[in-house]
Amino acid sequence: MEKSFIDMTIKTYLAEQFFCKVAELEKEQNFFTINSRSELPYIKIMTYNKCVVICTSEALHLKVKEALTDKNRDEIFEFPFIYGQTIHFIPDVKKVQRLPLPKDYSYELLKGSDIQKLKYIKGFDNSLSFDDNAHTRADIIFLAKKDNEIIGVAGASAETNSLWEVGVDVKPEYRRGGIGAALVANLTVDIMELGVVPFYSASVTNIGSQIVASRSGYMPGWVDTYGNTLDGSSVYNDLIKNLVL
Repeated sequence: MEKSFIDMTIKTYLAEQFFCKVAELEKEQNFFTINSRSELPYIKIMTYNKCVVICTSEALHLKVKEALTDKNRDEIFEFPFIYGQTIHFIPDVKKVQRLPLPKDYSYELLKGSDIQKLKYIKGFDNSLSFDDNAHTRADIIFLAKKDNEIIGVAGASAETNSLWEVGVDVKPEYRRGGIGAALVANLTVDIMELGVVPFYSASVTNIGSQIVASRSGYMPGWVDTYGNTLDGSSVYNDLIKNLVL
């Protein structure tokens, strides 16, 4: 897969998500955009290359623009109404390759409807989870078993037809043995062979997950914020309301 195809796929996705133009993502500049679909107060900030995009709901647009105009990238990401930062990793075409699979386990690749046979599985929320109707967003998974017990899963679900997000879970007692990186690396190659661009996401606080990304042939692509304190999504929402009142 060509690097140019990966880059254009990512930029097209980001432009749609942050209501900006693809060309703007190549500039060293801050952009203020409006999420016209949001009914709740909305602030989401993203940096890609040297640009920063500050996307808000329409009602907040002018106030946020006034507050953040002329601020640098670090100051923008310190805006007090946002929380959480996620690093999104993209394949490094010079490094992506299949990694040797540890010999102590057996492995299985499942696609599409075949994934349904795992509909009662628990504890793999980053890679494979089912709702109350036994529906999952996962399009492909690669799993490891030890004595018939599933101990690790790498899975991917479609963000768009050409872009899938990869996640991985390994049971605690089997970590630090390279199984997570091996699952992700091999699944990544499988996805790219389908003509689809994979990406991998990790919280800025999750060093272990970032190490898995690096060992699996990924490199940082962009960073965005997780949520904002105005729409009630924060786990500290009650505390925020009490402080404000």
